[in-house]
Amino acid sequence: MFDKLLQAQQKAEEIKKRLDLISVSSEVEGGKIRITSTANKHISAVSIDPEFLRSADHEEFEELLAAAVNKVLAQADNVSQTEMQAVTRDMMGGLGNLFGK
Repeated sequence: MFDKLLQAQQKAEEIKKRLDLISVSSEVEGGKIRITSTANKHISAVSIDPEFLRSADHEEFEELLAAAVNKVLAQADNVSQTEMQAVTRDMMGGLGNLFGK
């Protein structure tokens, strides 16, 4: 049983490292604001169209930036959950054998 738990922990650590290599991105307003993040929710890039930045009012810009960030973080969360669910299934499958089933 202890071996199964160690294996699950090692897989979880491997997945966290892999999530650092997975990139997700979002855009709003037809690509005028683009955000890139790792699946571990580390924002790695922000791109804002200079013309949009000059013409947008402050409130509009803040709302769209927040929307783009929230969108990319939701995508990162979905990828992370999917990856971690696989580890959980493996761990629970291994523990099911604990009782001779």
